[in-house]
Amino acid sequence: MQTKIQQSVISGIAATIVMTLLMVLGGAMGMPKMSPPAMLAGMMGVPVAIGWGIHFMIGIVFAAGYVLFFNNWLKKIANKITRGAVYGIVAFIVAQVGFPVMGAIFGDARMPQPEGSMVLMMIGSLMGHVVFGIVIAMLVKPVTPFTKQILK
Repeated sequence: MQTKIQQSVISGIAATIVMTLLMVLGGAMGMPKMSPPAMLAGMMGVPVAIGWGIHFMIGIVFAAGYVLFFNNWLKKIANKITRGAVYGIVAFIVAQVGFPVMGAIFGDARMPQPEGSMVLMMIGSLMGHVVFGIVIAMLVKPVTPFTKQILK
C-alpha cells in the first residue's frame, strides 16, 4: 500500500505531465501557446530548467492537497472523474489567484505578457486543470478507515 506522500508524488508528477502535454498539444491545434515552466522561470528570473522543477513541485503540492484534504471532503462525489473535475476547477481558481500574488512578490515587470486571446488562454488553462484533477483522482486510492492516517 502506498503512503499518502507516495500517492501525492506519483499522482502529482503524472498529472503534471498529462496537463503539460495537453497544453503543448493545444498550442499545436491553434490554442494560445502556454508554457507554465517558461512563465514561472521568466517571472522568477531563473533558467527554464528551474521553471520545470518548480512546475512539477507545484503539481505535487496540489496533488498533496487532494490526497490529504479534498479526497476526504469530496467523498460524497462517488464518481472519480467528477471528483477530479471538481478538484481541477478548485486548482484552476487557486492558480488564478496565485498568479497575481506571485506577480506582486516577484515584480510585475517580470510577469509574462499573454500572447493571443485571453479568453482562449483561460479556457485552455481551465481544461488543463480539470484534466490534472481527473488524473489525480484516478490515481489516488479512495478514503477508507484504514487510510485516514497522514502517512498511511
